[in-house]
Order: sequence, then C-alpha cells, then structure tokens
Amino acid sequence: MFVYEKKLEYPVKVKNANPKLAAVIISQYGGPDGELGASLRYLSQRYSMPYPELKGLLTDIGTEELGHLEMVGTLVHQLTRNLSEEQIKTAGFDTYFVDHTTGVYPQFASGYPWSASTMQVTGDVIGDLTEDLAAEQKARVTYDNILRLSDDPDVSDVIKFLRAREVVHFQRFGEGLRLAKDKMNEKNVYYMNPAFDK
Repeated sequence: MFVYEKKLEYPVKVKNANPKLAAVIISQYGGPDGELGASLRYLSQRYSMPYPELKGLLTDIGTEELGHLEMVGTLVHQLTRNLSEEQIKTAGFDTYFVDHTTGVYPQFASGYPWSASTMQVTGDVIGDLTEDLAAEQKARVTYDNILRLSDDPDVSDVIKFLRAREVVHFQRFGEGLRLAKDKMNEKNVYYMNPAFDK
C-alpha cells in the first residue's frame, strides 16, 4: 500500500515561463527513459523477484520514481503556465499547445507519445536488474542533456537533484544484482532454465 505525502520530494519553484525548456523536460515525464516508464518498470518487476530484499528495493525505487514523475510534471506545468500567444509561437511550443494546451502529457521531447514498449519486464532476476541498471544510466544521461540546455537556475537545481537520485538508484541496483548472484547457484545464473542446471 502506498501512502501519499502532499509535498514534493524536492521543492520546485520556477519563477519564469520557458515553454522551449518545458518541451525538452517533458521527455523525463513520458519519454523513452523517463520517470513514468521507470516507475511502472520497477513496480511491475517486483512481483517476480524471488528475494524479499529485491522486492523491497524495486518497490522503494519504483515509488520514488512516482515522486520524480510528480516533480517533472510540476516543472513542466510551472514553465508553461500563463503563456502568451507570442511565447507559444516563438518558442516552438505551438505543436504541443495545439494538442494539449498546457496540460502535462506523457511524451518524448520529439513529440512521440509514451509507450510501454520503452520498458521491459522479463521475470528473470538477472535480466530485469540489468535492464534497471541501464535504465538509470540512460535517465542520468537525459538529465545531463537537459542541464546542457537549461539556462534557468530554478530548473537546473531540480534537475541536478533528480540526476543525483538516478546515480543512487544505479548504485542500489548494482548492489541488488550482486545480492541476486550471491543467492543464486553459481553454475546456473539462469535459475529458471533446467537446461543450465548441470
């Protein structure tokens, strides 16, 4: 069961509208390596994890990713609230605006809508944890790219916090992978496949 605390994990207080920046940050909401996919990936993978420590790890990180989704959505909202028609046109935000006005919609920065095809759940301990390591690394790279494009210190501060959490999650999944390998039969990392049980 989840308990919702009515505050963001880290404060988001953007003073200036910037639809151009919002249009790239949206990728961390619903892009290929964004927070929506991360949260659903981890919360789905936990069901088939055979070790309670790893179920707990996936639940903890998946829940935190929901909080990150909320933070990214708040960033996008604050960057696009009260836009003038001129700001919408000159920032190239018009195509997004036509479809979603200033609603926060899960999509890639390129405009492609979020899809579950960007995530994987295999039911294999090693496969899923390796996927999770890669997912955290790719999310960190996306945050790095956003930081290169951001000239707003209010936005960059939040992005740096989120980037740091991706690094921590990467480290935790690395620890989880080591724990899984220690618990599994050393001759048979593919423990579900009897052909490797020799």
